[in-house]
Amino acid sequence: MKRAFAGAYGAYCVTNFWEHFSPEKEQAQARNMADAARATGLEHVIWSTLEDVRRWVLLSENRMPTLGGKWKVPHFDGKGEIDPIWKDLGVPTTLLLTSFYWDNFIHFGMSPKAGADSNLAIALPMGDRKLPGIAAADIGPCAYGIFKAGNEYVGKTVGIAGEHLSGAELAAAFTRALGRKVAYYEMTPEAYRALGFPGAADLGNMFQVKRDFNADFCAPRSVEKSRELNPKLKSFEQWLAAHARQMTPGECPGSRASCRIPRRSRGLGQVACAQRLHRQGPPVGYWTCLPASVGEIHHAQVGF
Repeated sequence: MKRAFAGAYGAYCVTNFWEHFSPEKEQAQARNMADAARATGLEHVIWSTLEDVRRWVLLSENRMPTLGGKWKVPHFDGKGEIDPIWKDLGVPTTLLLTSFYWDNFIHFGMSPKAGADSNLAIALPMGDRKLPGIAAADIGPCAYGIFKAGNEYVGKTVGIAGEHLSGAELAAAFTRALGRKVAYYEMTPEAYRALGFPGAADLGNMFQVKRDFNADFCAPRSVEKSRELNPKLKSFEQWLAAHARQMTPGECPGSRASCRIPRRSRGLGQVACAQRLHRQGPPVGYWTCLPASVGEIHHAQVGF
């Protein structure tokens, strides 16, 4: 790491929880980067972090399950908990809060899916709350904008987002881009956690935090500030115009008559399925049953 940083002005430091599902490993990686940044005298580090949500949801609260004995949202909490190390080591640092990647609709199985009745839907446990999102390709230019500003953002936390959109607004944008009606199905966090793929509980808790503490989560992720840093920042409509062709609506893996996916009831007609289409890696390719009408269900694929 020291060899990589040697001679550089600054560094954008990021970890990938989904490689190993371990907050402790992320924290060890952050310590290594912070030690190397100090040793090589970097003038500016941008640390890609997320909130430690335990400031909003105590471990003792039963609003959502505690995971691994000490986390509520492990891929958030581990990053947020290690934030102070940069200041403690005297490294000039900007803490960068990113948002939901719209690219997840392409790469993590979240694009609209057709049920047995051929109707398209997206499923998220967000209720009617806003989900801050951003094109992954816009994160780098935003970080570059922070670097270009010199010391202006050193010691500060900066949140970025392309737009804050509700599930219904996302579905309406998909409808316009695909030329086919897309509905929004409001899953419950309980149903999401019950899907059974690696990380389902983590992500179910994450969405619940974003829903239940929506104002607190959205507030630091300013679209205006993001556009100031990156004047070419894309809206969701602009991102969809460039990527809609990559999202061919999928079909239900089983018909109403033949589907053998295990079903777990979750409230009024909400049913969660746990069929794994991909057995390794991040949560990709899981299907949740959605109530299509009274007495029947269809499936929509969901993921991170």
